Amino acid sequence: MKLWNDRRLRLSITRLGLEYLAALLLVGIFAANTGNNLLYLVFSLMTAVFLVSGWVSRHAIQDLAFVRIEEGNLFARVRGHLRLRLRDGAPKRFRALELRLEMEGGRTEPGFYSGGPGQEDGRVVVHIFPERRGWTRLSSLEMRTSYPFGFLEKAWRITLDETFLVLPHPRSTLLKQGPKGEAVRSIPKPGSASPDGARPFREGDSIHRVHWKRTAQRGEPWVRTLEDEEPAGQHLVLDLGKWKPGVEFEKELERLSGAVLQARIQRRIVHLEIRSKAGNANVEGFKASWRALAEAQAEGESDSVGSAQGDHRLP
Repeated sequence: MKLWNDRRLRLSITRLGLEYLAALLLVGIFAANTGNNLLYLVFSLMTAVFLVSGWVSRHAIQDLAFVRIEEGNLFARVRGHLRLRLRDGAPKRFRALELRLEMEGGRTEPGFYSGGPGQEDGRVVVHIFPERRGWTRLSSLEMRTSYPFGFLEKAWRITLDETFLVLPHPRSTLLKQGPKGEAVRSIPKPGSASPDGARPFREGDSIHRVHWKRTAQRGEPWVRTLEDEEPAGQHLVLDLGKWKPGVEFEKELERLSGAVLQARIQRRIVHLEIRSKAGNANVEGFKASWRALAEAQAEGESDSVGSAQGDHRLP
């Protein structure tokens, strides 16, 4: 890879580099006016350090290729992370690279890749903060280095066309008991009595199962869980035809997303029923329910065209 012939390579001098060049210029002027051999030697050494710094930092970006992006559960307005997979052609080379992602509809924090572990498969974690749910695109990846002295910064930009799905913000909600499995308590299987852990007290729990030590530690009632306790399912319903595009629809999605998260914490099965003009769709599981909510679109008539745009940003 010939970085100097690559138009994506950007070279910029840092403040420290400007100060170093000013000092280098002063030493050169004094050496020329005085004819002092020692000053000539210092000038030569400083010039060599500057050139070696540029060569080493350029060498740090070479033989490194982007492979793919690994995503987890990313929620709107919640700090999450993406894992970048890199292929290191020189796994023992120390690199000290800063990696920056550019994304639409959100901001990112740079990750760091040190290099030198001796493994060709490199991984970097980049923290992101999406602003709204739905499909989001990553436009570019920039590898930046100022190693080893920070005189020059070299940045190599890679154009990306990667998309990932941002889940609705999990708004906290109070789950209620309903006729279709919206139970808030767990059911122990017959014959199971071996304690497994503890959880917060919920309506319907027996007073005989109170975990007194955990209750004293937390300051609120906790109960013991059993080894073979069978969690009751959580049934959620979303009728797209009853909602118009706008803030209220986004709040409903966030409420349902929070219910899915709460059910996951309580180790309960989630069933999501989405009613639309095309028919009803039944989804089971945490990830499948979150993805279905992230891609959901209201089918009610909007009051205005503008209300359907920019309505994902909630306070």
